[in-house]
Amino acid sequence: MQRADARRNRERLVTAARETFAEEGPDASLNEIARRAGVGPGTLYRHFPNRESLLTAVLRDRVVTLCGRADELVESASPDEAFSAWLRAFLRHARTDHGLTGYLMIEKPPDLGFDCHQAIRDAAAQVLERAQREGSVRADLTAGDLLQLITGIALATAADDAQADRLLAVVLDGFHSG
Repeated sequence: MQRADARRNRERLVTAARETFAEEGPDASLNEIARRAGVGPGTLYRHFPNRESLLTAVLRDRVVTLCGRADELVESASPDEAFSAWLRAFLRHARTDHGLTGYLMIEKPPDLGFDCHQAIRDAAAQVLERAQREGSVRADLTAGDLLQLITGIALATAADDAQADRLLAVVLDGFHSG
C-alpha cells in the first residue's frame, strides 16, 4: 500500500503533467512538470520511470474523468442537458490532446488497464440513449456517430475555439428530433 504523501505526490504529478502536456504537447519538459507539481525530478522518476509511463497516466486520468462526467450528468441533469454537456466535455477532451494519443500510439497502444475507446463509447451511449428515450434526440443516432462527428470538429478546429463551439452548436441542432 502506498503512503498518503506518495499518493498525493503522484496525483500532483499527474495533474501538473495533464496541464503541461495540454499547453506544450507530449514533448513538454519533465523537469517543468516536477516543478509545477512541487516535487523534485527524482520523485517524478520514482513514480514514472519514463515519459511514456507519465503520458499513459495522464491519458488514463483524462479518459476516466471524461467517462465519470457522463455518470455525473446522468444523475444531475435532464437528459437533453446531460447529452449536450457531455458532448461539450468530449469536444474539450478531443481538442486538448495536442498529439498525446498519437505520441503514445506510435509504438503500441498504451495499457490503461481498460479499453479507453470502449469506455468512451459506453459513456456516449449512456447520455445518448437517455436523451433518445426522452425523445429530444434523433432515434437514428449511434454513439459511434456522435464520437466521429465530434472528433471531426476537434480535428478541423484545432486552433479556433469559437469555430469549434459554433460547429458543435450546429451539430447539436441537427441531433435534436422534431
